[in-house]
Amino acid sequence: MVDSRGDLRFDSRLVEALYLVAPGSPLREAVDSIIRAKTGALIILGDESAISFLFSGGIRLETDFTPNLVYELAKMDGATILNRNATRILRANVQLMPDASIESAETGTRHRTAERVAKQTEAFAISISQDRDLVSIYVDEQKYVLAEMRVLLAKSDQALQTLEKYRTRLDQVADNLTALEFEDAATLHDVVGVLQRSEMVSRVAGEVERYLIELGTEGRLIAMQLEELMTGVARDRVALIRDYRPGRGAAVEKIEERLAGLNSDELFEPDAMAKILGYRKKAKTAEVRISPRGYRVLSNIPRLPASIIANIVNKFGSLKAVLLADEDDLVAVEGVGRIRAREIGEGLVQLRELSLAEKYSFR
Repeated sequence: MVDSRGDLRFDSRLVEALYLVAPGSPLREAVDSIIRAKTGALIILGDESAISFLFSGGIRLETDFTPNLVYELAKMDGATILNRNATRILRANVQLMPDASIESAETGTRHRTAERVAKQTEAFAISISQDRDLVSIYVDEQKYVLAEMRVLLAKSDQALQTLEKYRTRLDQVADNLTALEFEDAATLHDVVGVLQRSEMVSRVAGEVERYLIELGTEGRLIAMQLEELMTGVARDRVALIRDYRPGRGAAVEKIEERLAGLNSDELFEPDAMAKILGYRKKAKTAEVRISPRGYRVLSNIPRLPASIIANIVNKFGSLKAVLLADEDDLVAVEGVGRIRAREIGEGLVQLRELSLAEKYSFR
């Protein structure tokens, strides 16, 4: 699976810079023009008062940003200085004098200057190679080279295909767990299996989302596909955790944070997953029988608000008790009237029949 921890695109400041140069943005239009003209450029984005001590010479402009003007200014040797959100052109043809003692692995003058400016200040530095059509973004200690559009589209398409396979498998193990829940036969192993698949789906989706940052307007169709594939995943994971975490276990948000922090090997360790969920005793997960509170099953009943689901769970305490409740018992729950009680009962019957039919049809 994709383990994207450590990917530079996770950094919030670099993400901000990538959005500024994503396809469809005015700055990207200027960058593309510079690449086509093969003039090269050094563009600095930041608070002028915080970086002006690096300036030597140049032309003060203080004018609104336009892609064509930045393209023309890039024909001069010096750097073009923009404000932080690339809406104003502050200066042009500026010679930058960063601290020469700052280490740099770059060999070209333009790239070396960009790297040192980013390390010395909080500015974003964009260096466009004159000969190789490369766009390098420097933020703090980080360097990120923009990938070609065709490469990004190919990678995102591949990630989407992987995501679709993972989502199909998640749905299968989740449906199996639902059937076991109706039979009151779920084990910790079954729960951990669904949680693992849910986390895997989320990680691959995160990979696609990072491609979307760089794709900008070119990623609209991919964004639509991603949204469709991820429908209900986050909601169901939260419901699963609420169903099975021990009474005094960690908050749902804390559990999700710990899951996200697992590496690929830990994610496939049932004991590690069970521990994060709140089960600390060492036991074979396949032998630990546990019963759900009912959040996940009830959330699959159409038009049943989360507040009502919480009231039902608080009233009965478990899915088993809910299934044994009659219409009058449900009406006694705050917010549940006679019509809604009937809908809940019918919805549970339909879900039970569907889940059991799907489970045993594969045998």
